Amino acid sequence: MQHLIDNARSFSLRSARAASGLSRFAGGQEPLALFITCSDSRVVPSLITGAGPGELFELRTAGNIVPRHDRPHAAGEAATIEYAVEVLGVADIVVCGHSHCGAVGAMARREDLTAAPKVRDWLEQATPLPDDLGSTDADVANAVQVHVLDQLERLRAYPGIARRLADGRLGLHGWFYEVHTGSVLAHRPHADEFLPL
Repeated sequence: MQHLIDNARSFSLRSARAASGLSRFAGGQEPLALFITCSDSRVVPSLITGAGPGELFELRTAGNIVPRHDRPHAAGEAATIEYAVEVLGVADIVVCGHSHCGAVGAMARREDLTAAPKVRDWLEQATPLPDDLGSTDADVANAVQVHVLDQLERLRAYPGIARRLADGRLGLHGWFYEVHTGSVLAHRPHADEFLPL
Protein backbone atom coordinates (compact mmCIF):
# COMPACT_ATOMS: atom_id res chain seq x y z
CA MET A 1 0.00 0.00 0.00
CA GLN A 2 2.84 2.38 0.76
CA HIS A 3 3.91 2.68 -2.89
CA LEU A 4 0.34 3.67 -3.81
CA ILE A 5 0.36 6.35 -1.11
CA ASP A 6 3.77 7.61 -2.25
CA ASN A 7 2.59 7.83 -5.87
CA ALA A 8 -0.60 9.66 -4.86
CA ARG A 9 1.44 12.16 -2.83
CA SER A 10 3.68 12.94 -5.80
CA PHE A 11 0.97 12.87 -8.47
CA SER A 12 0.30 16.62 -8.62
CA LEU A 13 4.01 17.31 -9.02
CA ARG A 14 4.39 14.68 -11.74
CA SER A 15 1.31 15.91 -13.60
CA ALA A 16 2.51 19.53 -13.42
CA ARG A 17 5.71 18.46 -15.16
CA ALA A 18 3.79 16.71 -17.93
CA ALA A 19 3.41 18.71 -21.12
CA SER A 20 -0.35 18.26 -21.24
CA GLY A 21 -1.01 18.96 -17.57
CA LEU A 22 -4.35 18.41 -15.89
CA SER A 23 -5.62 21.99 -15.85
CA ARG A 24 -7.33 21.42 -19.21
CA PHE A 25 -9.86 19.20 -17.42
CA ALA A 26 -11.15 21.96 -15.15
CA GLY A 27 -13.71 22.98 -17.78
CA GLY A 28 -15.35 19.57 -18.08
CA GLN A 29 -14.97 16.23 -19.75
CA GLU A 30 -15.56 14.87 -23.22
CA PRO A 31 -14.72 11.16 -23.09
CA LEU A 32 -14.56 9.20 -26.31
CA ALA A 33 -16.26 6.10 -24.93
CA LEU A 34 -18.01 4.50 -22.00
CA PHE A 35 -15.94 1.47 -21.03
CA ILE A 36 -17.87 -1.12 -19.00
CA THR A 37 -15.72 -3.82 -17.51
CA CYS A 38 -15.19 -6.01 -14.49
CA SER A 39 -13.92 -4.76 -11.15
CA ASP A 40 -11.09 -7.31 -11.41
CA SER A 41 -7.78 -5.63 -10.56
CA ARG A 42 -6.07 -7.34 -13.50
CA VAL A 43 -8.23 -5.44 -15.99
CA VAL A 44 -6.91 -1.90 -16.47
CA PRO A 45 -8.86 -0.10 -19.23
CA SER A 46 -6.34 2.69 -19.79
CA LEU A 47 -3.52 0.16 -20.01
CA ILE A 48 -5.44 -2.04 -22.46
CA THR A 49 -6.55 0.84 -24.69
CA GLY A 50 -3.68 3.28 -24.20
CA ALA A 51 -6.26 5.91 -23.22
CA GLY A 52 -5.09 9.05 -21.53
CA PRO A 53 -6.89 11.06 -18.87
CA GLY A 54 -10.34 12.16 -20.01
CA GLU A 55 -10.67 9.64 -22.85
CA LEU A 56 -12.62 6.86 -21.08
CA PHE A 57 -15.69 7.13 -18.87
CA GLU A 58 -15.45 3.91 -16.86
CA LEU A 59 -18.05 1.70 -15.24
CA ARG A 60 -16.64 -1.22 -13.30
CA THR A 61 -18.88 -3.85 -11.76
CA ALA A 62 -18.40 -7.41 -10.58
CA GLY A 63 -18.65 -9.47 -13.76
CA ASN A 64 -19.24 -6.32 -15.87
CA ILE A 65 -22.97 -6.77 -15.28
CA VAL A 66 -25.23 -4.14 -16.83
CA PRO A 67 -28.43 -3.82 -14.77
CA ARG A 68 -31.77 -3.79 -16.54
CA HIS A 69 -32.85 -0.24 -17.34
CA ASP A 70 -36.37 -0.79 -15.98
CA ARG A 71 -35.44 -1.75 -12.41
CA PRO A 72 -37.80 -0.11 -9.91
CA HIS A 73 -35.00 1.33 -7.77
CA ALA A 74 -32.24 3.68 -8.84
CA ALA A 75 -28.90 2.01 -9.50
CA GLY A 76 -25.55 3.73 -9.70
CA GLU A 77 -24.62 1.60 -12.70
CA ALA A 78 -27.71 2.65 -14.68
CA ALA A 79 -27.12 6.27 -13.68
CA THR A 80 -23.54 6.07 -14.95
CA ILE A 81 -24.71 4.65 -18.28
CA GLU A 82 -27.43 7.29 -18.61
CA TYR A 83 -25.00 10.11 -17.77
CA ALA A 84 -22.44 8.88 -20.29
CA VAL A 85 -25.03 8.72 -23.07
CA GLU A 86 -27.44 11.56 -22.30
CA VAL A 87 -25.12 14.16 -20.78
CA LEU A 88 -21.63 13.40 -22.08
CA GLY A 89 -22.80 12.11 -25.45
CA VAL A 90 -20.22 9.35 -25.79
CA ALA A 91 -20.00 7.99 -29.32
CA ASP A 92 -19.15 4.42 -28.33
CA ILE A 93 -19.77 1.94 -25.53
CA VAL A 94 -17.46 -1.02 -24.95
CA VAL A 95 -18.43 -3.97 -22.76
CA CYS A 96 -15.20 -5.79 -21.98
CA GLY A 97 -15.21 -9.19 -20.31
CA HIS A 98 -12.04 -11.05 -19.44
CA SER A 99 -10.54 -14.50 -19.06
CA HIS A 100 -10.36 -16.09 -15.62
CA CYS A 101 -13.34 -14.00 -14.44
CA GLY A 102 -14.31 -15.04 -10.92
CA ALA A 103 -17.84 -13.66 -11.18
CA VAL A 104 -18.75 -15.33 -14.48
CA GLY A 105 -16.89 -18.47 -13.40
CA ALA A 106 -19.03 -18.62 -10.26
CA MET A 107 -22.17 -18.29 -12.37
CA ALA A 108 -21.00 -20.94 -14.84
CA ARG A 109 -20.11 -23.38 -12.05
CA ARG A 110 -23.29 -22.60 -10.08
CA GLU A 111 -21.15 -21.95 -7.00
CA ASP A 112 -22.70 -21.68 -3.57
CA LEU A 113 -22.28 -18.03 -2.57
CA THR A 114 -24.12 -18.22 0.73
CA ALA A 115 -21.08 -16.73 2.49
CA ALA A 116 -21.14 -13.74 0.11
CA PRO A 117 -24.85 -12.83 -0.09
CA LYS A 118 -24.34 -9.42 -1.72
CA VAL A 119 -22.21 -11.00 -4.43
CA ARG A 120 -24.82 -13.74 -4.89
CA ASP A 121 -27.63 -11.17 -5.17
CA TRP A 122 -25.64 -9.07 -7.66
CA LEU A 123 -24.84 -12.08 -9.87
CA GLU A 124 -28.47 -13.14 -9.83
CA GLN A 125 -29.23 -9.97 -11.81
CA ALA A 126 -27.34 -11.40 -14.76
CA THR A 127 -29.01 -13.43 -17.47
CA PRO A 128 -28.56 -17.09 -16.49
CA LEU A 129 -25.84 -18.82 -18.45
CA PRO A 130 -26.60 -21.97 -20.46
CA ASP A 131 -26.56 -25.18 -18.41
CA ASP A 132 -24.15 -26.99 -20.70
CA LEU A 133 -21.12 -24.82 -19.92
CA GLY A 134 -18.20 -26.59 -18.26
CA SER A 135 -15.73 -25.28 -15.70
CA THR A 136 -12.37 -25.31 -17.52
CA ASP A 137 -10.63 -22.03 -18.36
CA ALA A 138 -11.83 -22.40 -21.97
CA ASP A 139 -15.40 -22.99 -20.76
CA VAL A 140 -15.25 -19.89 -18.55
CA ALA A 141 -13.85 -17.88 -21.47
CA ASN A 142 -16.79 -19.02 -23.59
CA ALA A 143 -19.20 -18.16 -20.76
CA VAL A 144 -17.68 -14.68 -20.47
CA GLN A 145 -18.16 -14.09 -24.18
CA VAL A 146 -21.81 -15.20 -23.99
CA HIS A 147 -22.20 -12.93 -20.96
CA VAL A 148 -20.70 -9.93 -22.82
CA LEU A 149 -23.26 -10.36 -25.59
CA ASP A 150 -26.05 -10.49 -22.98
CA GLN A 151 -24.84 -7.19 -21.53
CA LEU A 152 -24.88 -5.61 -24.99
CA GLU A 153 -28.50 -6.72 -25.36
CA ARG A 154 -29.33 -5.11 -22.04
CA LEU A 155 -27.74 -1.87 -23.19
CA ARG A 156 -29.84 -1.89 -26.36
CA ALA A 157 -32.95 -1.75 -24.15
CA TYR A 158 -31.93 1.57 -22.54
CA PRO A 159 -34.14 4.19 -24.24
CA GLY A 160 -31.35 6.72 -24.84
CA ILE A 161 -29.10 4.04 -26.27
CA ALA A 162 -31.86 2.66 -28.49
CA ARG A 163 -32.48 6.14 -29.93
CA ARG A 164 -28.82 6.77 -30.61
CA LEU A 165 -28.31 3.35 -32.17
CA ALA A 166 -31.29 3.95 -34.44
CA ASP A 167 -29.92 7.22 -35.77
CA GLY A 168 -26.30 6.09 -35.95
CA ARG A 169 -24.93 8.29 -33.18
CA LEU A 170 -23.69 5.42 -31.02
CA GLY A 171 -21.68 2.25 -31.51
CA LEU A 172 -21.73 -0.80 -29.22
CA HIS A 173 -18.72 -3.07 -28.95
CA GLY A 174 -18.18 -6.39 -27.18
CA TRP A 175 -14.58 -7.16 -26.20
CA PHE A 176 -12.85 -10.06 -24.49
CA TYR A 177 -9.50 -9.48 -22.78
CA GLU A 178 -7.12 -12.35 -22.03
CA VAL A 179 -5.38 -11.44 -18.80
CA HIS A 180 -2.64 -14.03 -19.31
CA THR A 181 -1.65 -12.91 -22.84
CA GLY A 182 -2.83 -9.30 -23.16
CA SER A 183 -4.79 -10.20 -26.30
CA VAL A 184 -8.05 -8.37 -26.98
CA LEU A 185 -10.77 -9.96 -29.07
CA ALA A 186 -13.79 -8.12 -30.44
CA HIS A 187 -17.18 -9.58 -31.29
CA ARG A 188 -17.76 -9.51 -35.04
CA PRO A 189 -21.53 -9.68 -35.63
CA HIS A 190 -21.17 -10.85 -39.25
CA ALA A 191 -19.25 -13.93 -38.09
CA ASP A 192 -20.84 -14.10 -34.62
CA GLU A 193 -17.39 -14.70 -33.20
CA PHE A 194 -14.85 -12.95 -30.99
CA LEU A 195 -11.85 -12.30 -33.22
CA PRO A 196 -8.58 -10.37 -32.71
CA LEU A 197 -8.93 -6.59 -32.92
